[in-house]
Amino acid sequence: MSQTIAAHFDGEHILLDEPVELEPNTKLLVTVLPQDADREAWLEMSKKRLAEAYSDDEEEYSLDLIKDP
Repeated sequence: MSQTIAAHFDGEHILLDEPVELEPNTKLLVTVLPQDADREAWLEMSKKRLAEAYSDDEEEYSLDLIKDP
């Protein structure tokens, strides 16, 4: 079985971002993703704008307002 597991490098070790049960001697492949400063800036801006758009004081809409489910 193959799966993708998010991880990061802390400057010394590769750390998994979530707990995963692995058998001893399990073979792993590590792919290093490029650090793109522009991409990170876009993601941060998107995160802020989504938080503003879906804030706790946002008006609730009932399901009967949906025209095409």
